[in-house]
Amino acid sequence: MSPHEFQRLIAGVTGRLAGRPLDGRLAAWLNDAYPVDGATYRDLANACRTGVAEGWLCNREGGGIRYGRIFKPLPETHGFSVDVVEMRDIAGPHHVHPHGEIDLIMPLTEGATFDGHPAGWCVYGPGSAHRPTVANGEALVLYLLPQGAIEFTAA
Repeated sequence: MSPHEFQRLIAGVTGRLAGRPLDGRLAAWLNDAYPVDGATYRDLANACRTGVAEGWLCNREGGGIRYGRIFKPLPETHGFSVDVVEMRDIAGPHHVHPHGEIDLIMPLTEGATFDGHPAGWCVYGPGSAHRPTVANGEALVLYLLPQGAIEFTAA
């Protein structure tokens, strides 16, 4: 797996997301189309683990969180930026999603959750905000941000 191959893998998903509203229906669709026991989820999770091990994902660290933006919004990723974070029993910095956020949760510890969600997909709509939290162990989380938009806040 290389960053270029990873980009192609992501593009297979983002190509089907382009133009869809970011809402609960999208989360349900993602979990049906790319279930935790399916090939795409497995391939994405394996690619993320490989990228972290090889140092081209999560190549920064701050406040106990490893993170990194692997791709800015590109035509190849259909206008989504791609970030991956590695967190263990921690809450990250509060932020707002001006255009929404799509998350793929990949527990590294069985039973680990992200904002209370188990392995799989969750979607935050435009204007939503949170303090991303991993509980019950360690997880990788892949973030897709339309137009790369995120606003960190003091809240």
